[in-house]
Amino acid sequence: MYAVIETGGKQYQVKEGDVLFVEKLDADGEVTFDKVVMVGGDGETKVGDPYVSGASVKATLLKNGKAKKITVFTYKPKKHVKRKQGHRQPYSQVRIEAINA
Repeated sequence: MYAVIETGGKQYQVKEGDVLFVEKLDADGEVTFDKVVMVGGDGETKVGDPYVSGASVKATLLKNGKAKKITVFTYKPKKHVKRKQGHRQPYSQVRIEAINA
């Protein structure tokens, strides 16, 4: 069985046991995703309008962290204008435990 969930403005296709990185969540321990867009498997598929009613996905929060640093450099040619800054995107790593359709 698989599901398509929406979190952090993105959609992810998940199965039980999957480990994925999502936008940082303000939670600890167990997380429940209620925005389930689609549930499939066992020969039948449920598509939500926009979400499947009564469906949820339970996950365990493994860790919160920051991604590798990227360098953002902007400049305007011939104007002596330049700016350099770095950015580290925060993330949460979760493991999918159960899909409740």
